[in-house]
Amino acid sequence: MPAHPQTHTSDGDTSGAVERASGGARRALITGITGQDGSFLAELLLEHGYEVAGVTRTLQAASAPERPTLGCSEHLRTRIELVHGDLLAPATLRTAIERVRPHEIYHLAGPSFIPASWDRPEETLRAIVGSAAAILETVRELDPSMRVFVSASGAIFGDAPECPQREDTPCHPTTPYAVAKLAAHRLVGLLRAHDGLHASSGIVFNHESERRPEHFVTRRITRAAAAISLGSQQELTLGDLDAVRDWSFAGDIVRGAWLMLQQERAEDYILASGISHTVADFARAAFACVGLEAERHLRVDPALVRPAESTPSVGDPAKARARLSWTPQVDFQQLVERMVQADLRELRKTLARL
Repeated sequence: MPAHPQTHTSDGDTSGAVERASGGARRALITGITGQDGSFLAELLLEHGYEVAGVTRTLQAASAPERPTLGCSEHLRTRIELVHGDLLAPATLRTAIERVRPHEIYHLAGPSFIPASWDRPEETLRAIVGSAAAILETVRELDPSMRVFVSASGAIFGDAPECPQREDTPCHPTTPYAVAKLAAHRLVGLLRAHDGLHASSGIVFNHESERRPEHFVTRRITRAAAAISLGSQQELTLGDLDAVRDWSFAGDIVRGAWLMLQQERAEDYILASGISHTVADFARAAFACVGLEAERHLRVDPALVRPAESTPSVGDPAKARARLSWTPQVDFQQLVERMVQADLRELRKTLARL
């Protein structure tokens, strides 16, 4: 198997990292290929000349009569290989890795809607911790030279004692999802130290795009702004408008993940904007994109308001900026504008067909 390029790669010099590898195209395996992160990452890797394989649960080990759905990566169907894998069936993940023999593994898949973890805590833990353990164990046994990125979450900090949160900030998770993400994050560090694996955990804070599913609050807001501006909706009901988040563009986050695996030494990094915004800020920005005042169209449902968070969820990306030369290319306003414009285009097409 070709050796990894032993080079420190910056945002200003990413084009040469793949070419410096010997032995032809590099191979990458992505779990979560159907989601927003997986699709942006696949696009990035393809641009850099990788051969990309994606793990999908809907692709059966035996031939299936129907094509698997690729979600956000549907436009890449002819450019990527698909392999079967299920987070709740560790053996399938091992089989996928054995088949692809990737140089790099990006483990992005997992439950992402945090409230649902309260309903299925056992399944959440197995899906997040069990899948990460299976991948790391397989790499250790099959080929320790494979490089692994595991997606953690800013939610691991929970009721942290400081804001913004850094890589060494004490963690006090407050949901089953966060507990599972923290366990997977710690496991990466332990096996990296114990077995010498090139495994890195990316502590990613909230990141969005026009590919975000509609049940997430950011997409609900941008879609409502577009719909109200077109006259097909009257108001938007939300919960706590004062909730604080650190929002980034998903494409910037996965570029940070790629940079992490181009380093000579594996480490954990926070990937975030470092800037806080409230849900109300997001709504105002979205409605302003279509010339409307958010306050005229928002309704707060007390039943949707959750208890206030003691510590705002904001990440400090100083380490990633300094060591990876990672600089986000899409700011908050550009992100919101991008999402609203995408929803406008989609809704106009829908209304034209009616």
